[in-house]
This record gives sequence, structure tokens and C-alpha cells, in this order.
Amino acid sequence: MIITVEQPKHACAIEALLDSAFGPDRFKKTAYRLREGVDSIPELNLVAIDHDEHGHEVLLGTIRYWPVMIGDTPSIMLGPIAVSGDLQGGGLGSKMIRMSLNKAVALGYSSVILVGDAPYYERFGFTRALTLGMQMPGPVDMNRLLGLELVDGALQGVAGMIGPAHGPVALPVAMEASAPLSFLFSRTWRERMWPEAASAA
Repeated sequence: MIITVEQPKHACAIEALLDSAFGPDRFKKTAYRLREGVDSIPELNLVAIDHDEHGHEVLLGTIRYWPVMIGDTPSIMLGPIAVSGDLQGGGLGSKMIRMSLNKAVALGYSSVILVGDAPYYERFGFTRALTLGMQMPGPVDMNRLLGLELVDGALQGVAGMIGPAHGPVALPVAMEASAPLSFLFSRTWRERMWPEAASAA
């Protein structure tokens, strides 16, 4: 199995996996409203790939990120993330999150938000405490709105309505977005590193 950057050829398999994981009602969720008409961040969109006995690719996991604005502050939003049912609970989702977060750090992004279960995402450093002043543009259990600082202090005092960012999110550090994953993982800002970042076994 490998974890690599999503390619256009993976689109249909990704949609099928998301349908299986979340069902057709997923498009009604408020988080999807923030993605409508907005391009995701291709450098951070990862897929887990294996091959069947005939050598054909089989998509086992997907994770995507989207540019958002929190009031006047740019950030990125994690989600959706999905793993094939027979692999759930085996650590693949955690590995994809760790790899993508390290790449986000290396690319110069300063913060990440998401809507998800705190007991799961707290292991990566996400916390409700950083999103207390934020609002979502629709119904959401606000206890599930979590934030993570990739740069110390990036979300301190940040408040306001979360909305889509129509255009690239400004980065504080300019780096080559096309650099190999192994290079990016070794170039974290302030040595911030999530263990197992380079492991895809």
C-alpha cells in the first residue's frame, strides 16, 4: 500500500468511497456548503492505494483539504476523510492525517479546522478551545468544530463566520508545492512533526 497525492484518475473511486462511508445525504451537511464552487487544495489531497491480484489499483482511503476564511483570517479545512470499511480501525486514517498535516506545515499553512469527533482528533492536537469564537453558516454541533495551530498562535483571537475562500490561501512561507512528499515531511516549520508521518504500511 502507498499513500500518495490524489490524481484526476482517482475521482470516481473517491466518490464511490465517500458514498459508501457517508451516504447520499452527505451533500446536505453544512461542511459541504463551504466546498461548493471552491477548488480543494491538490497538494494536500492524499489517497491510499493498493493493487488487486490483477495489478489494478484499488483505492482504500482519501483525505481532502479546502481553503476557508474565518472572518478575515485564511485557514484550511480538513475533510472529508474516509477509509475502506474493512480497514477501519487499523490506523490508515491516522497515517493519512499525520502525513497531510506534516505536508501542510511544510507548505507553510498556519492552521487547520474541521468538523469531527473530538475524542478521535484530539490525538493530533485539534481542540474546541481554538474555535470558540467561530461560527458556521448552517446547523452544526459546535462542540465538533475543532481547530489546530500549525504555527503557534495562528488561531489566537481568530473569530467570525467561516466561509469558503475563493482563491488560494496566503502562505507565510513559500515552498515548492510539487516537491516530493519525503522532502516535504522532513522540512517542518519549527520542527513540528506528527509521528509516523512517513509510514504508509
